[in-house]
Amino acid sequence: AGSSVGGLGGGGGGGAPAYLLRSPHEGLAPSGLAGGVISLVQGEYEYYHYLQPTGTGRTDKYDDNGWGCAYRSLQSIISWFRLQRYTSHPNPSHYQIQKTLVDHCGQEADGLLGKKTWLGSQDLGFYLEHALGVQCRFLSCASGHDIAANARQLARHFESQGTPVMIGGGELAFTLLGVDFNERTGEARFLIMDPHYVGPDDLSQIRPKWVGWKSQDSTTHLGTKLFQQGELYNLCLPQRPSCV
Repeated sequence: AGSSVGGLGGGGGGGAPAYLLRSPHEGLAPSGLAGGVISLVQGEYEYYHYLQPTGTGRTDKYDDNGWGCAYRSLQSIISWFRLQRYTSHPNPSHYQIQKTLVDHCGQEADGLLGKKTWLGSQDLGFYLEHALGVQCRFLSCASGHDIAANARQLARHFESQGTPVMIGGGELAFTLLGVDFNERTGEARFLIMDPHYVGPDDLSQIRPKWVGWKSQDSTTHLGTKLFQQGELYNLCLPQRPSCV
């Protein structure tokens, strides 16, 4: 996570590029969980993933394969706040995210700025608070299996706040768009939007593998379980601004 990167720029305003998919979970088949109650993200968002351009006003692909998943999750979360008209904050590039964390959030420049450095859920919270004025709550799970144990709390988040959630654990970050929870059995399914996708923005290739309902034991692109028993997971739960 220490090599340098080039072409991290990107700025300016303007509307969303034509390639971006909006709310790709809409129209998905049910999760298959019997007796569950579904709680979902409220409102539209955009799907950001590996190898798309970074920042606004850019059309060239940006290669963040292997390290940029949390940046893409952050870009998707920012798009939710923008599309709900809580902010006009343009989509930041990877470098702009890093520079904000260094200049305003106490991160060390040597280990982050211009580097292929992973971000964690706390980093997303720092950025959202500084750049958008958005407060975040955090949920720490000592094991991947504890995420299902917190499904009721996650359902309350989607019902009361309705914002996308970032999940970080091990080397991977995902965006959580909803839960299907059976309160009687404790079973849960998770609506995952996976930023590790590297293909074209074509729904037929994306659903349901990259945007779809998953169990904690579903397989990731690395062949690991989605939520591994031996990994620590931290979830960033952005709060809907109460002043608007």
